[in-house]
Amino acid sequence: GAPRCGASLHELNKALRIELNANASCSWQIQRNANQTIRLIVSYFKFAPSSSCETESIKVYDGPSTNSPLLGQVCNNTEAVPVLESSSDSLTFLVTTNSVDFTRNFFVFYYFFSPESKPENCGGQLTGPNGTFSSPNYPAPYPAFTYCVWHIQTPKNSKIKLQFQDFFLELDRNCQLDFTAVYNGLTTTTGLIGKVCGRAQPTFESSSNAMTVVLATDSFSSYRGFSAQYSSVPLPGPVEPDTFLTCSSDSMKIVLSKSYLASLGYNEAHLQLNDPSCRPVITDVVTFSFPLTSCGTIKKEEGHSITYTNTISRSSTGNIITRQKNTEIIAKCKMENNSTLEVFYVTRNNVIQNITAMGRYNVSMAFYNSDSFSEPIHQSPYYVDLNQTLFAQVSLHSTDPNLLVFVDTCTASPQPDFGSPTYDLMRSGCHKDDTVVTYPPLEHRGRFKFNAFRFLRSFPSVYLQCDVVICDSNNPNSRCTKGCISRQKRAISPYTWKTNTAVGPIRLKRDLRSAERSESLTKADAEQTPNLQQYNFYTFASVVLISNILIVVAVILKHHKHQAGYRYQKIQSS
Repeated sequence: GAPRCGASLHELNKALRIELNANASCSWQIQRNANQTIRLIVSYFKFAPSSSCETESIKVYDGPSTNSPLLGQVCNNTEAVPVLESSSDSLTFLVTTNSVDFTRNFFVFYYFFSPESKPENCGGQLTGPNGTFSSPNYPAPYPAFTYCVWHIQTPKNSKIKLQFQDFFLELDRNCQLDFTAVYNGLTTTTGLIGKVCGRAQPTFESSSNAMTVVLATDSFSSYRGFSAQYSSVPLPGPVEPDTFLTCSSDSMKIVLSKSYLASLGYNEAHLQLNDPSCRPVITDVVTFSFPLTSCGTIKKEEGHSITYTNTISRSSTGNIITRQKNTEIIAKCKMENNSTLEVFYVTRNNVIQNITAMGRYNVSMAFYNSDSFSEPIHQSPYYVDLNQTLFAQVSLHSTDPNLLVFVDTCTASPQPDFGSPTYDLMRSGCHKDDTVVTYPPLEHRGRFKFNAFRFLRSFPSVYLQCDVVICDSNNPNSRCTKGCISRQKRAISPYTWKTNTAVGPIRLKRDLRSAERSESLTKADAEQTPNLQQYNFYTFASVVLISNILIVVAVILKHHKHQAGYRYQKIQSS
């Protein structure tokens, strides 16, 4: 289809070829009553030359309107093939253009999908000096609506050479339909090396020891896909100490090698952060280590993630080589939505040196013995009575004081992996069990109580898992302040970060008492076993003794009978 300026879309999947002129502002709303999420791929975009993000862009929102949380933005300088995913069954994107007389062209396609339904051999982590991988089903045709991401990491001080030995994807002029994209580093949001489709045997090379490969397909035509191999190539020059950034729930740590700093024209003795009082520790390497919210760190919400950014620059007393006078080192910790993988990569150019790390907040859950939430329950399993009130607290361990914790959904299951069957205590902030009571959100804590549920009658052990939302406390309209919301309104309230945490097992005390009685009886039986053996011995000995006495008595009686018979015969003969 070629809609000219906006539409409301309800199909399960659709491709849009969009052509716009100057001063356009058009929005497309995708919504369908389906228990699935939406993947939107902007596979081709051509803005007016020299346009900026402020004047011309595609903005994607996680919900049914442009008032929903911003998922991402596509601009003229975007070095990626943007792929954005909603958190529910609605998504909106807005295209705006400036006043320049120019024909803009975009190709966008979307489809509804279930995150858990993923073909085999679709993406993953590849490590080691070399390896191979292939598209799903290779050499048979790859599935429709496939999105696979492979992260490749080779040993330090090397770069990666990627060769496609066999490559056959659907062909179109701009690789808008089926394509493979290759990126520098472990991200798909920047550092695009190239995009390829059709029949070829392409080769790519990274500038560091990290590379990302993406396969995206639509539903029109499927071919055999690809088979690829990668190998590590040593980087020239001496081996240097690591230059990296690590992010935790509490702090940021930046480690820079002296040779790296020298290549930028820096003197390691004259460095500072945004706060000039924050200086590094200098040993064999130069190290900045500080709490996330200190040293002038700037916090910013970006869709469903939150970033903490600081800048390393020369101090006022420092000198810097003239040819590098504008160089800065920007360190950014990005708390990805439910991220479980921490990755480090360095993107370098002539002006700004970016060091970015993806991390996650540290969240835990525990039971407490009362509503004062002062004494946690340390025993595991946690034995309870049926209908006993249980007090649970989810805790965020972070040095950022401006964060709220909201318990969105809690599910119980007899399986530690939370397979079927399950029992809902809460869903989307709404109580599904009538004994659940939630407490108002506190800084870094989400609390609730409930009665030991009937689920425990049928299963020996039960585990509890909760989906947790973390929001900026300065945002009065965040998800953490909305409480129970209906499914239709779930995408409206923004949240910053989402994860889950689990606790268990929970067991009934009656099972503990049964186990203790069984153990007691077993112990008593064990203690009585020697007496029983002794009793059996005495019984056997008594039987033997009585048997011997009876034999003696029988012999005596037989003897007397014989004597009596002899005397009787003698009297008769007389």
